Amino acid sequence: MNSIELVKLNLTEVRRRSIKVWSSIPSDVLQWRPDEEAMTSLEMIRHVLESEHYYHMAIKNKGSLSNFESPFDNVPLQSVQKELEFAEPYREAFLETISTYKAEDLSNIKIDRSNVGYIRSLGDMLLRIAYHESIHTGQLLDYLRTAGVPRADIWD
Repeated sequence: MNSIELVKLNLTEVRRRSIKVWSSIPSDVLQWRPDEEAMTSLEMIRHVLESEHYYHMAIKNKGSLSNFESPFDNVPLQSVQKELEFAEPYREAFLETISTYKAEDLSNIKIDRSNVGYIRSLGDMLLRIAYHESIHTGQLLDYLRTAGVPRADIWD
């Protein structure tokens, strides 16, 4: 397995475990939030999916986007399944883009996000994308614990 395949495997495994958690959230808990300033469970899922698309576009741009028109903007929040279905073509395009890179690109291509405080290699950025999703999946597990809802076992 080469480094590009490992990056894709990591992203795939993170998403598989996220979907396990997301799909376990009862529909009456999708609008729950721990406080007024927090995202709801469904908003957090949307945030993860939309952020991945933004990051994909930023990677293709080799830096932050000055004008990002999100395809998610005019789509109402509905259900976990509908969110996943809507995001699927964007996910496939993201993974396809990763497949076009060579191992040396992971170190040589720089992604300039100095507007938010960093310039990182492509490899670092791809790992950050998976980490971002992982963090939010952990937050959702905490939401479920706080709400008294059983949590999916993601440690298979």
